[in-house]
Amino acid sequence: MKTFIESQGHSVTLLPVEEATAATLANHDKVVIGASIRYGKHQKVVIDFIEQNKTQLESKPSAFYTVNLVARKPEKCQPSTNPYILKLLAQLDWKPDLEGVFAGKLNYPKYGFIDRNMIRFIMWMTKGPTDPKTNIEFTDWKRVDQFAQSICDMQ
Repeated sequence: MKTFIESQGHSVTLLPVEEATAATLANHDKVVIGASIRYGKHQKVVIDFIEQNKTQLESKPSAFYTVNLVARKPEKCQPSTNPYILKLLAQLDWKPDLEGVFAGKLNYPKYGFIDRNMIRFIMWMTKGPTDPKTNIEFTDWKRVDQFAQSICDMQ
């Protein structure tokens, strides 16, 4: 996404949310927040950051996207149908200008024993791949580029 946005003539600053501050937000004309799902939830640090900076986020163009394997399913890959983004934005009572949902990658070999088996169990429950050798990219990169273009177009 960063490369795409820069190719459109925009500058991009990437920061872990732990390093972003109100001053950081003030120095940028747009804000994009991305968060993944871990054990069925967005990270608390992301939620806290949005809650603490909601007024400033609402004062400029903003985008939010989530990465979760539920989005691998066609019926769960849109902001209006993905349970994780729906729950988070309702909880925060925040409406970014742009919302996105992407499936991400499932790479069992990179996980330790406990994480790998927890994910396999979740995949088994949701009828996903459970072979511990699985390494599948579910991300629709064309949709990521479309989202990035929409970020460029935000005013």
